Amino acid sequence: MYAWSDVANQLLRDDGGVTSIEYPLIGSPIAVTILGAVATPGSSAGNLHQRIATRIATARG
Repeated sequence: MYAWSDVANQLLRDDGGVTSIEYPLIGSPIAVTILGAVATPGSSAGNLHQRIATRIATARG
């Protein structure tokens, strides 16, 4: 049977969970950057469509 100190030492030495923390820490800034890059042209495209629709409506009278 293991003593509590043996279990605690084993848990402290275990580094298997380190990569499960590292991947989200690396991926989160990448995801935020991608979302920002995609959202900016998307709003510009929406503005472009609105300007075109306004000009068409104005031209039709």
